[in-house]
Amino acid sequence: MVAVSTPEDIERESRRVITSLYGDAISNFRVNETFQIPEKGPRVAWDVQVNFMRDGLKYTVDLEIQEKDCQVTNARLIDTMTPL
Repeated sequence: MVAVSTPEDIERESRRVITSLYGDAISNFRVNETFQIPEKGPRVAWDVQVNFMRDGLKYTVDLEIQEKDCQVTNARLIDTMTPL
């Protein structure tokens, strides 16, 4: 695995993880928020919040992606809603 250090790397790996978890039928994928972990000091991981559509529902998922090897140590569904 390669390191995750740029916004492009974060989007690529986030999309890969979401596709693995939710399948290929996702659309409107977007990285909503990105924070480094820890907040101060040397960065070891990224806290990434993503939004996407699947089966007419909008999903918001929080991912923790390790910077050095792209390992996802936490994936949490935050919200599922029907868009207006």
